[in-house]
Amino acid sequence: MSSSTQDERWGARLWGALTVLCAVVFLDALDVSMVGVALPSIQADLGMTTSSLQWVVSGYVLGYGGLLLLGGRTADLLGRRRVFLAALAVFAVASLLGGLMTDGTLLIAARFVKGISAAFTAPAALSIITTTFAEGPARNRALSIFTACGASGFSLGLVLSGVLTEIGWRWTFLMPVPVAIIALIAGARLLDRGERGEGGHDILGAVMITAAMLLLVFAVVEAPKVSVVRTVLSLAGVAVLFGLFVWLENRVRHPLVRLGILRSAPLVRANIGLIILFGSYVGFQFVAMQYFQNLLGWSALQTALAFLPAGLLVAVSSTKMGGLADRFGTARLIVAGSVALLAGYAVFFQVDEHPSLATMVIPGMVLLGVAFGLSFPSLNIQATAGVHDEEQGLASGLLNTSGQVGGAVVLAIVTAVLTSGTGADPIVRFRSAIVVSAAFALLGLIVALTGLRFRSNAASAAEEAEERVLEAA
Repeated sequence: MSSSTQDERWGARLWGALTVLCAVVFLDALDVSMVGVALPSIQADLGMTTSSLQWVVSGYVLGYGGLLLLGGRTADLLGRRRVFLAALAVFAVASLLGGLMTDGTLLIAARFVKGISAAFTAPAALSIITTTFAEGPARNRALSIFTACGASGFSLGLVLSGVLTEIGWRWTFLMPVPVAIIALIAGARLLDRGERGEGGHDILGAVMITAAMLLLVFAVVEAPKVSVVRTVLSLAGVAVLFGLFVWLENRVRHPLVRLGILRSAPLVRANIGLIILFGSYVGFQFVAMQYFQNLLGWSALQTALAFLPAGLLVAVSSTKMGGLADRFGTARLIVAGSVALLAGYAVFFQVDEHPSLATMVIPGMVLLGVAFGLSFPSLNIQATAGVHDEEQGLASGLLNTSGQVGGAVVLAIVTAVLTSGTGADPIVRFRSAIVVSAAFALLGLIVALTGLRFRSNAASAAEEAEERVLEAA
């Protein structure tokens, strides 16, 4: 397999390799969402508070997002296949340990380790695809399948979690173990070894950016419970760490992030778009779990089935996005997805003690499914287009980092809104938390519209240049 692969009729080995990569990104995304429905059961069994409970989710996404840049760089340097398989083995072990934990703190630690392993599998898998399939229809097709599996894993994980939680919440942690082992064996046989890059690791940069993100989430989560001065000092510390990271990246010989890559406007917009898409949805999901189960008294399975329309839409539609991106361009699809995302959250403003399936739950979930189906593959295509093969790991790492950081930060803000004012009407608190997700979705729509305008201006400039060439001829 090589970047020259353009034959529309892919061979069995190529399909097999793509299946392995898709299975692993499905597991990575599954693990982010599958714990969602199980959270109330975990809270009751392990005696965790609501603010500590969110770390079961945040621990994973911070481990994932905090080291994704290092994971992408490591895949470029040490070989994508080697990094992918080693991290997948750690993922399987961490999954097993998570299902056996009897203490909340140890469970969060296991989730953090599991997130770290995913930080190496995800960018390695994506960069294997982008260096295997030539840019254009072949790569768009492969990426649409790959991202469909990721989006489907995230959406359908909620449904699967509901079924497993009815048996016992520990099965939501144990279920990925045999799948990861099968993928590990198949990957060792089907994935090409590839080439190793040149350069070194920026360990200090990875430590700085991870520490900055951990401190940021901690500051937001603790804000309702501590003084304003402490919160301001924590945020100042975050700013210092980010500043030191940028300073370091401009000076080290082998930076974790070549900052010049951020001159690409489409890549920057794609990263902002995924911060908002994933962040707002992770926050909404956390609120919905508390609302459906703790306030309405729904079972885990009932809650999971409420999310089924979104999961099915993502699973069915995402595989078609490659062709739609070729025809309409990613900018238009992202705008359409952003509109659907905002509309979906707006529908859930109706939350009360007697929600309507016909006017709130189903329409809202359908809109969110449409949003993910349109936006997620398009953002992946946009972020990696035009990037050289040797930096595909970096580009994919940046994109995945953005999504995970967005998930952790927005979840922290939503949790702070949900837990502040404990004496207030719970419906008011749920509605206020959903407003946070909607506000981020509105910001995402604004960013997406700037991309559409930029594309129109670029197209006009190209047409004018072509006319001048014709006139001169």
